[in-house]
Amino acid sequence: MDTMRDRFISTTSRLLDEDPRLALVLAEISRDGFRQAEDRHPDRVINVGIREQLMIGVGGGLALTGMRPVLHTFASFLVERPFEQVKLDFGHQGVGGVLVSAGASYDWPAGGFTHMSPGDVALMDTLDGWTVHVPGHPDEAEALLRHAVAGDDKVYVRLSLQSNGQARAVTGEGFLTVREGRGGVVVAVGPMLDDVLAATEGLDVTVLYATTVRPFDDETVRRAAGGGTADVVLVEPYLAGTSTSAANDALADIPHRVLGLGVGKRELRRYGHMEDHLAAHGLDVRGLRARITAFLDARARGAVRPCTD
Repeated sequence: MDTMRDRFISTTSRLLDEDPRLALVLAEISRDGFRQAEDRHPDRVINVGIREQLMIGVGGGLALTGMRPVLHTFASFLVERPFEQVKLDFGHQGVGGVLVSAGASYDWPAGGFTHMSPGDVALMDTLDGWTVHVPGHPDEAEALLRHAVAGDDKVYVRLSLQSNGQARAVTGEGFLTVREGRGGVVVAVGPMLDDVLAATEGLDVTVLYATTVRPFDDETVRRAAGGGTADVVLVEPYLAGTSTSAANDALADIPHRVLGLGVGKRELRRYGHMEDHLAAHGLDVRGLRARITAFLDARARGAVRPCTD
């Protein structure tokens, strides 16, 4: 199976042939994959070199002329390094574009902390009007990319090497109900779905699948929670707690508890492999099972009181 990044390259290359409005701006990363597209469309495939702030500025300028820019590099260089340009050249100028990242939270641990970006979605959350897609499979990455390119708004597409075994029918809107239960709700974001399904096997919980996390799907979470006291666990492949405030807002008028699971703030300096990071942050099947059951069992033991904080 190809990776999400592979699919991004092949899909965007085809879209450049199909849509004269589309432009691609790179900062060296993935340039080799776009050589043929660059030869066919030298005026619409632009490599600015290792100048990420300039990449965002060029994308914003293209959008001002009516083009639909797609900008791509590692997440740490696409969101964190040029954040001021993202805020001003797209948000302040009131134009749209598609940011497509690679690397995710720790796809390439050997690259060190400079190439890790667990805080990217939380950072994008400080800006107004951005749609955020987190696909969990290359087929989903293609569907969400096509959905993003067809619009005129501001979109961030977060790609990862971690992938689920099968694709789901994602539309770019809302959460999918994958499993139904009565003892709580677990929201699995993007590539976390397979491990969440394995970790909750045999538990009486509803599992929701989220590939479009902003806007947050309040309605589906509320419906899954039912009319009584709600226990909701969010399993995100980026900074833990990124969506807890969104879930709290969705459930503000009913008693509820929310547990946010994800990447911890503490830097892991023994970089190892992606699987090592998943285990270290408790995001592997074993870690998820222990943390989810402890959270749900606490209410059954009477150890907690419902809260609406």
